[in-house]
Amino acid sequence: MSKTEYSVAELAERFALEFRGDGARMIDGVGTLSGAGPTQLSFLSNSKYAAQLGGTRAGVVVLHSDTVDSCPTAALIARDPYVAYAHIAALFEPLPAAVPGIHPSAVVAPGARVSASASIGPCCVVEGDAVIEDGAVLGPHCIIGSECVVGAQSRLVARVTLVSRVTLGKRVLVHPGAVIGSDGFGLAFDRDHWVKLPQLGGVRIGDDCEIGANTTIDRGALDDTVLEEDVRLDNQIQIAHNVYIGAHTAMAGCAAVAGSAKIGRYCMIGGNAGVLGHLEVADRVTITAKSLVTHSIREAGEYSSGVPLQENRQWRRNAARFKHLDEYVRRLSALEKDKNDD
Repeated sequence: MSKTEYSVAELAERFALEFRGDGARMIDGVGTLSGAGPTQLSFLSNSKYAAQLGGTRAGVVVLHSDTVDSCPTAALIARDPYVAYAHIAALFEPLPAAVPGIHPSAVVAPGARVSASASIGPCCVVEGDAVIEDGAVLGPHCIIGSECVVGAQSRLVARVTLVSRVTLGKRVLVHPGAVIGSDGFGLAFDRDHWVKLPQLGGVRIGDDCEIGANTTIDRGALDDTVLEEDVRLDNQIQIAHNVYIGAHTAMAGCAAVAGSAKIGRYCMIGGNAGVLGHLEVADRVTITAKSLVTHSIREAGEYSSGVPLQENRQWRRNAARFKHLDEYVRRLSALEKDKNDD
């Protein structure tokens, strides 16, 4: 069984942090500043919660050096308390140990290559010419289609479908219900009906990526849909065919990127935001929640669109006036011109 208790001093040494207070205090879990008990670790990274620090019962708090003097208990001092907390909290996350081998109820085609150290769970299907590499874990009811590769130490939690020509890098985490490699939405209109375009590309996902529950990533029409390394996608996101997402970019729930758009590295895209097809977004761009990107973004920065929440009657009045906005601007410009002429 893995260790579930650590002293404050052990945590400080393990994560290269300075500590103050009782280094012998044992910690067996984590909690919020207001809810943690004497054997739990908490953290302070947001000044909105600073008022809770004085009354915390936590055994140790991860915080910045600027606030350590206000801490009533043991402290672990970090340059970025949120990052330090993330590393420490992983010690207390109970992950079931995967047993190498193929469950009796799984169906593995004769042509598939499955590492002896991989774990294939109940009711999984692995089609011929698929590859499951060392230490990979397929949870219950996963489907691995033709020409798919699950990289070493990757984990598909449950009910994940890799449809066709999908390559996952190392240590990729895919949450339940995700579908990767489905048909892109490619159609041509022929006079009075639609003609489906074959989707002949694949999907390539880099090392250390995370794909949220019920997220969909379509395979490319010709070239591959690509996620570089360390891309993090939240739940219920739509990534269309031939999208390219740069390394270390994160996208929040219900965001959508239309076909052939290119997202740069180190970008952050808020929940329910959308990016239209064939656009380019530069590196280190932040798109706030519910924004719609309708043109390419060439420079780093924070971008927003949309109308802020208003009282309904006020919103209705403004919405009615919006269609006259161009008329109002023209009239105002004419008045200003007349005034300048005078």
